[in-house]
Formats: sequence, structure tokens, C-alpha cells
Amino acid sequence: MTALLTPELIASTIEQAPIQGRIMLKLLLLQHFDITPEEISHIAADRPDPRCVAGSKPIHQMVKQDALRDVTSRRDEYRRRVRLRRERLWLQMESMKGMITLAEGMVRAASDLLITQYKMSPEALNSIKQEARAAVPKPAIRLLNRRWDEDDISAEAYQEARLGLEIQTQLRLLDKYKKRFELSEREWKSINAAPLQDHEIGHIWGIPAGSLAGRKVKHLHQYLQAIQTILQKTSPKDVPATGSLDLWKETLTVLSQRPVERSIAHYDGLERTEEALVERLRTFAWGTLGEDLEAKFWLSLVHGASSNAVHSENTRSLFGLQRLMAVLSEIDSSPDALEQELLTRTAPVAKEALALPDDAAQPKQEEMGQMQQHVLTSFIGELHNDLQR
Repeated sequence: MTALLTPELIASTIEQAPIQGRIMLKLLLLQHFDITPEEISHIAADRPDPRCVAGSKPIHQMVKQDALRDVTSRRDEYRRRVRLRRERLWLQMESMKGMITLAEGMVRAASDLLITQYKMSPEALNSIKQEARAAVPKPAIRLLNRRWDEDDISAEAYQEARLGLEIQTQLRLLDKYKKRFELSEREWKSINAAPLQDHEIGHIWGIPAGSLAGRKVKHLHQYLQAIQTILQKTSPKDVPATGSLDLWKETLTVLSQRPVERSIAHYDGLERTEEALVERLRTFAWGTLGEDLEAKFWLSLVHGASSNAVHSENTRSLFGLQRLMAVLSEIDSSPDALEQELLTRTAPVAKEALALPDDAAQPKQEEMGQMQQHVLTSFIGELHNDLQR
């Protein structure tokens, strides 16, 4: 029965409702539906005029124009707020999906390199993976670099050890990415299951809370009855009745599967310049930002926690998350490309002990400019005159 409930069926049922019920249902589902100019005009005309309450005679045309602008601005404010919140969570989930895929590919590529090129046993590889949570990479990398500088380790052994450390780093990042995805997914389900609140609808419509509650109960009941009637007519006979179903909850669930409406975000000053932000996003996407910095940077993307960001808007800026999605789409995640990235990342620093040529080894004399020569000549002349005195 629930498979028969589609976004198209919900939209057509709402459009067939009376204008007052249509407005109420669209306001409840403002994340997914727009209020038309005709419906805005009805809301503006339906609102109580404060000048009537005060006892003065209203000028209907002026009241209508003022009310239209007021209703439109409030509608736009709440619509933008709920839709940007939905888009933000969708961007968080999609970016974490991409980073989870990339981290898993890095782990597979590093594991294949250790097994094929360095002949590591599966038991040793599993031991490296099991120790990932407790491993501390920075001291181990410093020790490897010192041994490399002192010629205490070969290039092959150095890169083998670095590949093991890279596996452990990617596994720890993978755990973080999965936790962030689960948190975003829970919040995503929560906001999709929550219609617009009564006080928010009252702020847009401008009617008393008692009248609003009565209209909400009436038109919501009529909508559920209409949906149930349509489903019973279109469902096969062997399907049980919809009495046990929460059709309002199912409505919210079905509408949550609709594509997210994308918005245009502007650069908000994060990381001081846009070029620096894009470079930081590439480092973050590859997992090389540093485990102590990447959590802070993720918070700056999600919550606007950076002090460099311009907080001039009521809602959080989505520019960083949108650019992160663009950066992830540009990354080549094929196995060959990931293996090349790992080999480049874990290779030891080349030791170039080439002797400098004689002319390069000797320091060059700097040529004296005209101003410097003039100053020196003047100084010598003054010194000569002082000696003569």
C-alpha cells in the first residue's frame, strides 16, 4: 500500500483541496512545496487588519499591498531556512560518502602494494590494521625520517613502513567519516520527519493560534481521508486496508526522497581567500590535512566555526560544502591513480649530494649601484676633508 503513495499523488491531492486547506498543507510541507501568488493574496486578505482592531477605517488597497509584501518576505525567509538546512545535511552526507569511498580505496591500494611489491604476509597486514586505533603516526614518521637521514634504513624498508602507517591513518579517518555520516543521516531523517511548526505558520499567516490549530486539524484530516480513499481505490484487493498506517508519517517519508533543491552560495571568507580554501579542501579530501586539524576544519565547514568566515546571513553558508563536493568529483579514484598517489606520498626524500661547480661555490660579489657608489664617494670625500683639518 505504501508503494502506491508517490510524490505526484501527494501533490495532486493537495492541489485538489480548497484554497485554505491547500495553503495549510503547503505551509506544513514548505520544505517541498511553494506558495503561489494567488495563495499569498488569500493569506494577505485573510489576516486580521490591526487598524480594524484599533477602530480606524482601513484603506484596503494599502493594507493589501503592505500585507502582500509582509507575507511574501516571511514566506521567503522560512522557505530559505528549511531548504538550506535540508541541502546542508544532504551535502554533508554526500561528501562523507565520497570521502569514505576514497579512504577505502586508499586502504585497498596500500594493502595491495604491501602484499604484491613487499611480499607482506596477510597475518602481518591484519596486525597493522588491528593496531590502527592505538597507533600514533607522528613519532613513528619522525623516527623513520631520522633513520633515513642517518642511512640506517633502505628506501624499500622506509616506504614499506610508511605504507603501513598510511593504512592505519586512513582506517582512523574512515571511522571518523562513518560516524559523521551516521550523525548527518540521523539529523536528515529528523528534519524530514518534522513539518513546519505552528508558531512558524502563524508568523507567516498572521492569524491567532486558536484559529490556526482548528484549521490545521480540519484540513489535515481532510487530506488524510482523501489519500486513504485514493489508495483504497487503486490498491489490489488482497492488500490490507490503510487504517493501521500513519499516512501523514508516510507522506513525510515519501517527500523526503525527492531530490534536494540546490542553491547558489557565495564565498564567505573561510580560510581568508578562496584559493586557500580550495587548497585546504583538496588536502582535507585526500586525508593529509592532519588528524589534529581535520576535525576543526570539518566543524568550520558544517557550523561556520571559523573566525575568518563572514556571518552576515541567518543561515549557515554552504559554500565550503559545495566546493568540497566539487573537489571530490575531480579526484581520480581509480586503483592505478590511488597507487601512484600512495607511492608518491610515502616515498623517502631524495638525497642529492652533488658537488657544486666552482663558480657556484664561490660567493658572487654584488655590483654596486649608482646611488650606493654616490653615497660611498661622498662619505670618502667628507672623511678626507676631516683628516686635512
